[in-house]
Amino acid sequence: MIEQETFVLFTYSPEETMKAAEKLAHLLQPGDVLLLEGDLGAGKTTFTKGLAKGLGITRNVNSPTFTIIKEYHGGRLPLFHMDVYRLDDSFEDLGFDEYFEGNGVTVVEWAHLIQEQLPVQLLQINIYHEAEEKRRLELNAYGRHYIDLCKELLKDENFGN
Repeated sequence: MIEQETFVLFTYSPEETMKAAEKLAHLLQPGDVLLLEGDLGAGKTTFTKGLAKGLGITRNVNSPTFTIIKEYHGGRLPLFHMDVYRLDDSFEDLGFDEYFEGNGVTVVEWAHLIQEQLPVQLLQINIYHEAEEKRRLELNAYGRHYIDLCKELLKDENFGN
């Protein structure tokens, strides 16, 4: 059985959400998989922009809604940003395993739609609107690596908690 632990942090502005993601990016390793879930406008793209910044990627990050996968290179690690919302049953041909087991960090939006394709160890981040600018980030860590990563992220940092 895979170890699982949940962590919660609050941010009070898009800048704080980006700062949390940027700090997380400094802790990530090749092959790390992050799932992002949240309503439209919850901050998934803002979070991904913070990850890119923390990885040293200078290219503009936006949602891959119509392209499914966007690759960003030039940082400490490549960032693979997926939005699988518009996929139908053809997802088996996209080679998700190559991304999940590759040399970069993979962020998947709407990941519940490809549940069977996901690795067992990963970090699921649910972003909830609490108020106009306030967000609650629920970090569900599956596996010791991701549990340790979340503990390190939250160490000496309160992100408005």
